[in-house]
Amino acid sequence: MPVLVITGTGTEVGKTVTTAAVAATALAAGRSVAVLKAAQTGVRPDEQGDADEVARLAGAVTAAELARYPDPLAPGTAARRAGLAPVHPYEVAEAAAKLATDHDLVLVEGAGGLLVRFDAAGGTLADAARLLNAPVLIVASAGLGTLNTTELTARELRSREIGLLGVVIGSWPEEPDLASRCNLADLPEVATAPLLGALPAGAGALSPADFRTAAPGWLSPRLDGSWDAEAFRVREAP
Repeated sequence: MPVLVITGTGTEVGKTVTTAAVAATALAAGRSVAVLKAAQTGVRPDEQGDADEVARLAGAVTAAELARYPDPLAPGTAARRAGLAPVHPYEVAEAAAKLATDHDLVLVEGAGGLLVRFDAAGGTLADAARLLNAPVLIVASAGLGTLNTTELTARELRSREIGLLGVVIGSWPEEPDLASRCNLADLPEVATAPLLGALPAGAGALSPADFRTAAPGWLSPRLDGSWDAEAFRVREAP
C-alpha cells in the first residue's frame, strides 16, 4: 500500500488529525511517510495548512501541497473566485506517484468529501484515487447522521471500483451518546468495510510528543497500530 487516499464524509470530521495519526503510527513502525494535500482552501499564504499540521503532530514526514486558495470553499469554486488555476486529478495522481518513489507510504488528503470538485470539469478526489489505483480510507463522524454519509461514500467508491480500506471515526466523544455507541456496530455494516480506528475528541490539541505516543493505540493493526475494534465496541456498546 504505497499510497493511501484519505477522505472525509464531509467537513470537520477529523480528517487532518486522522491523517496525522496514520502518519505518526507508520513512522513509529519504521516507515518513511509523505503527506500530500491535494488542495488547501481557506488559508492565507502565510498560514499553516493541513499538511503542515500533519507534520507538526506526526513528526518527520515530507509535507507537500499542490495548491492553496484563500476562500473556505470547495477547491474548484475557491480557485475560480481567486482567479487561480485549479488542481486536476491527474496532477494529484502524478504528485503522489512521484512521492511514492522515495517514501514507503504516501497519504493523500482530500478537501471535504469524496466528490468535492477540484476543477470545472468535475474532477474529484475519487478520480485521483482511481488514477493511482490506491485504496481509500474514510474518516467519519461518530454520531447521528454518520451512517448515511458513510454509506453514500462507500457506495460511490464501489461504483467506481475503487478499493475501500476501511473507516476511522475522526473524533470519539468522551461521553458518547446512544447513536454513537450503536454506530460502532452499524458503521462497518453500512460501509461493508472494517472499522479501523477511533480518535479521541481533542486528539489534535495534544502536544506532538503525546500525540505520537498515543496514535498507535487509536488505529488498528491494518494501519500499523494496536487498536482492537471488537474490544472497543464491547466496552462502549449500549
